[in-house]
Amino acid sequence: MNKFFKDHVQNKLSLWIVGIILAWFIIAFLIVPNVNILYTTFFADGAFSLEPFQKLLSSERAMKSLLNSFLLGITLVVTVNIVGVFIVLVTDYFDIKGAKVLKLGYFTTMIYGGLILVFGYQFIYGNSGFLTKFLVGIFPNMNPDWFIGYPAVVFVMTFACTTNHILFLSNAIRGIDYQTIEAAKNMGASPWKILTKIVFPILKPILTTLSVLLFASGLGAMSAPLILGGKDYQTISPMILTFANSMSSRDLAALLAIFLGITQIALLYVITRSEKKGFYMSISKVKTKIVKQKITNKFANFIVHFFAYVLFIIYVLPVGTVILFSFTDTYSISTGTLSLEHFTLEHYMRILTDVSAYKPFMISFIYSGLTAIIVVAAMLLIARLIHKYNNKLTTSLEYLLHIPWLIPAILMALGLIITYDKPLPIMGNIVLTGTLILLLIAYIIEKIPFTLRILKAAYYSFDSSLEDAAKNLGARTTYTFIRVILPIVLPTTMAILALNFNSLLAEYDLTVFLYHPLFQPLGIVIRNSTDPTASVDARAMNFVYSVILMCISATVIYFVYGRGSNKKNIL
Repeated sequence: MNKFFKDHVQNKLSLWIVGIILAWFIIAFLIVPNVNILYTTFFADGAFSLEPFQKLLSSERAMKSLLNSFLLGITLVVTVNIVGVFIVLVTDYFDIKGAKVLKLGYFTTMIYGGLILVFGYQFIYGNSGFLTKFLVGIFPNMNPDWFIGYPAVVFVMTFACTTNHILFLSNAIRGIDYQTIEAAKNMGASPWKILTKIVFPILKPILTTLSVLLFASGLGAMSAPLILGGKDYQTISPMILTFANSMSSRDLAALLAIFLGITQIALLYVITRSEKKGFYMSISKVKTKIVKQKITNKFANFIVHFFAYVLFIIYVLPVGTVILFSFTDTYSISTGTLSLEHFTLEHYMRILTDVSAYKPFMISFIYSGLTAIIVVAAMLLIARLIHKYNNKLTTSLEYLLHIPWLIPAILMALGLIITYDKPLPIMGNIVLTGTLILLLIAYIIEKIPFTLRILKAAYYSFDSSLEDAAKNLGARTTYTFIRVILPIVLPTTMAILALNFNSLLAEYDLTVFLYHPLFQPLGIVIRNSTDPTASVDARAMNFVYSVILMCISATVIYFVYGRGSNKKNIL
């Protein structure tokens, strides 16, 4: 009895301590910064003012960036869906020769994205890219700056944003009941009619959600417009970065970030409402495994094969080029030519021996590792509390921890900067802006919702009778968690740890606002190396960074998705 009472008191005390820490964290980092950015924007002089709106409407650059962002979002909904649906049909629905090889090419976006992807495309098609130089040699009057602006951004983002189609649309294709297709065939339906009347309606719910996500991606795009947009084509996110660097226009940056946040909330509402309508219930349960369909029309078969391999080349060319040129000297990189006599391991040796080369990687490695460990450890505890104590308090806690999903990273970064650039009692009068810890805090905040959601699902998937049995045997709560519950959710935990770590190694959108100038993470170094004025040595190291990041990403993807058990836990 004394043991039970002592255990009960310890649990209560632990819950109170956890509750106090959580309340402080939520108020200090999820509520106060976002409220403060609204207050400083619209109550700059202590009274409500619409002056920021007037400044926004009178700023030609700001209004043009808004228009460009909307145009990009709408364009991506069309272009990415066309390419995404096509590559999924090619790899999972039609019987295409070399489909496994094609799939490997299309899957490169899973290990090659963000800044390094844009860098790869820029190196191929940019004014000093090897393909551009090759074409200029054939056509001397050709403009070497042809790959810039709206068309370049759309081209790169179209092929960069098909990852969700590969992951989710492929599952939907494999989930189609083949008996339905066979029945349609027996009734004399043509392949095209089967595709339009049976397959596409099943894919429509997921395509609707993907379209909303694509519009949001275009609206908040940073890397591609920043590097390839040029002076004449800038979107909201790069413009926020420009305005945030000037104290006189920081209110404009905040207003644009607030606009992004409102739009993101609206888009999330659309997705949630679509789910509540039961869209996903339209996907058939698998009764008969789908059989790949042959294209009987020879001309149509040729056209599909042709475009499938053209897309394969577009996907693989940046990856292959980056890998090849990472083993060449600066002469090959500067001239965009390949020759066996210029192959070298010099740049790989440099990242092992030169502090300036490996320091950014180590900084990102430490930030990513600390973030992944802290977030997963904290969410293991919080998800357990939500699972065990299913009441109004834990439900409110869950909603509050999903706040980072409702606001864009840029708005969160600006809120942190503006709020903690002066001493505040809630932070013990410590100024955080300009310190190393603020970026770590931002990383942690960004990863909370995704980690919580997946770990919560993992807790609900295990058999609670195992915990009851341990209690009946006299095991304490802590012992039961460590020896019974944790081993069951550990595969999912390790997978989330790896995904969080991988996603932050070359993070740029948050980092550019919050990093310490003396400790530049990898994302900042890669971005600086994409500048036309960057040295050849800096560009050479970008190739090495890109290859290392691809290797890490490939390992993580295999660890998370390549094993059947892990895949079931995550998806």
